[in-house]
Amino acid sequence: MRRLPIVSTALVLVAVAIMIALGVWQLQRAEWKEALIARYDNALNGTDAVPFPYMEAEQEGGLYHRSSVDCTRVISRSAIAGRNDKDETGWAQTALCGTPEGEAEIALGWSQDPALPTWTGGTVTGWVAPRADGVRLVASPPQAGLASLARPDPHDIPNNHRAYAVQWFFFAATALAIYLLALRKKLREG
Repeated sequence: MRRLPIVSTALVLVAVAIMIALGVWQLQRAEWKEALIARYDNALNGTDAVPFPYMEAEQEGGLYHRSSVDCTRVISRSAIAGRNDKDETGWAQTALCGTPEGEAEIALGWSQDPALPTWTGGTVTGWVAPRADGVRLVASPPQAGLASLARPDPHDIPNNHRAYAVQWFFFAATALAIYLLALRKKLREG
């Protein structure tokens, strides 16, 4: 035991403990993510409609629920890459709307042509779906003579935490194995 390098042993053990803790944390995140996706699945397949979540604090709770927006004024229009309900690529036609409660983005429907169809607003029903900086309403039924967009799917949310956990456990085992091999070589030479 006298020949055991204390500092390097302590450093390796601390590093291994941290890697194991990170692996356990990733396993906990995987369970949390699975529960979140299950909750979103229930919302998507449920019949309960919610008011459109204009406020940031309400957005997470409204995701994947049915909702509606009364578009009283079309502020802007755009076409972004999207998929239809047959999983074909094309264009998701969107509108930023002014409503009595605030602004809301609506994905009106799908087309193969990026040209924006005429649409002047009105009441739109659909699903609350995530977007990069908030939420939007994916219209169902589609508007302006467009085809149906793919229904939002909570399973599109990445859940690779179990793979990350395996990586952390592998890193810990590798660090420990390398240290033990180096220690064995040092003890033999001594």
